Amino acid sequence: MSGLPAPSLTSGLLLAAAGSIAFSGKAIIVKLAYRHGVDAVSLLMLRMLFALPMFLLMAWWAGRGKAPLTRADWLGVVGLGFCGYYLSSFLDFLGLAYISASLERLILYLNPTLVLVLGWFLFKKRITPRQGVAMAISYSGVLLVFGHELSLQGPDAALGAVLVFLSAVSYAIYLTYSGELVKRLGSLRLAGWATSVACVFCLLQYALLKPLVWADTPEPVLWLSLLNAVACTALPVLIVMMAIERIGPALTSQIGMIGPMSTLIMGVWILGEPFNAWIIAGTALVLGGVFWVTRPAGRTV
Repeated sequence: MSGLPAPSLTSGLLLAAAGSIAFSGKAIIVKLAYRHGVDAVSLLMLRMLFALPMFLLMAWWAGRGKAPLTRADWLGVVGLGFCGYYLSSFLDFLGLAYISASLERLILYLNPTLVLVLGWFLFKKRITPRQGVAMAISYSGVLLVFGHELSLQGPDAALGAVLVFLSAVSYAIYLTYSGELVKRLGSLRLAGWATSVACVFCLLQYALLKPLVWADTPEPVLWLSLLNAVACTALPVLIVMMAIERIGPALTSQIGMIGPMSTLIMGVWILGEPFNAWIIAGTALVLGGVFWVTRPAGRTV
């Protein structure tokens, strides 16, 4: 990082931190909305409805002056949008009804380890002993927090944890298979179209499963969904992309460690979630393990 100009480095670090904190606020807003009696299908639909215009604008902006998508590109976008954004988001929203925002964020933060496992399972990519130890540390941290939450909430915590873990797996599949399309379309253009596809799936799901009665939606839920769509969905995508342009993906990813910590703090402060030695220890293990997994071998700080 010594070759970067100081203003570029500073702005990149600030953008990466802001993006990570904004993303982590999603769970807090969802938990607040659940207090008004709304269900996951309706809440996800509202989030995606408000976010759709921003995603379409993002896709259009990133695709200016470039060749239109081919039929094969569209098939890939639809598949990745379904798996990486619709299914992942739906499972995540379902799981948040049963577990704390802190545990949810820790489970989702295991994503780099899931990408490693998928690479080994699907493409026979080698997992080094260092990565294996780091993964064990990460999962022990999640199990520590999960065990504590299970003792407090019972079987519901297990259901919620499984749903959120499946959400993380779904997004890891997206990351695993998106590499070729990222090269062809660019990361921002792909994200714009894939999230737009996910929005359509969410709207169709709502139309099929729920009556289209807007009057039944409490007004606070509408405002929370708008805040979620803008501040915790579309805006962080742009902020993180800007951070990557300035400081690169590796450092941006490491700054992302702020995410679980900010979720923990907001969960305690806004939601009144517990804060104790079990959660602190589990969070430290997860962050340390994931940092070790994603850090290149032989790199010095």
